[in-house]
Amino acid sequence: MPPGVPGQLMQRLLLHEARVHAMPGRELRDLGDSLLLLDAADAEPFWNRLEAVRWPEETAAFDRRLAEVAVLFASLGRQPHIWISPSHDTPADLAERLLANGFEDSGPGYLMVCRDADAAQVVVEAGRAAGTWVERWSASLGAVPSGLAGEIVDTLLAAFGINADRDGLLRETNASLADGRFTHYLVRDADQPVAVARAATFDGLTYLSSIGTIEGMRGRGLGRLVTATAQLDGVLAGSDWVHLGVYAENHHALRLYRGLGFVESGAAGPDMVFVG
Repeated sequence: MPPGVPGQLMQRLLLHEARVHAMPGRELRDLGDSLLLLDAADAEPFWNRLEAVRWPEETAAFDRRLAEVAVLFASLGRQPHIWISPSHDTPADLAERLLANGFEDSGPGYLMVCRDADAAQVVVEAGRAAGTWVERWSASLGAVPSGLAGEIVDTLLAAFGINADRDGLLRETNASLADGRFTHYLVRDADQPVAVARAATFDGLTYLSSIGTIEGMRGRGLGRLVTATAQLDGVLAGSDWVHLGVYAENHHALRLYRGLGFVESGAAGPDMVFVG
């Protein structure tokens, strides 16, 4: 059992996560020795990155491959950006080599995994007993009301306290609401959306993302409840693993996910962005 999942499983999880992020409208390229996620309309590094890297150990061959990748990113008009999975990517000192070549670590993160929902079941049952209702919305469950995507996006923006591209988030949310592989989870308080989460289930895996609770409603266990509900649904749908990503500095989220049975798949992975 993790921490330290086998390499074959890590490759499967990374590919699944990349496929989720590629929907809708982004391109996912298998370069043979890495995966490239590309957004032709948005230059944000998060949507334009390389991961699952398997480059040569020998210095000259490594430097040649790094130069080729730099040219590729330049030809795409994108900033070179590489997610690293320690203990799985090669060479083993990939982060150190990138640091020596003008990259910076913008913040390490964990891929967390779980394959049962015992703890989630307890949380979901407690939520039901308390009368807290979690809405599920997906094309696989029936018609989605107009305006729902806006409610989800506005709740996310409020939860994270960020100024993001609302129109872009609306397009993505509408697309995932129309895709039966995705389910959005929503909790309301007096008809006001206050907590959200999203799950993508396909290829025997479930990936959780977009989990947040608005300020003023935190501390009531709503983030735990929407996460547990999505986690339980993934396991009941037959997923081998449920996984999610979290920044290493987000200690509150780490405690929440660990309490639901998630464990780190390995060491925190540096998020390397080229700064010159």
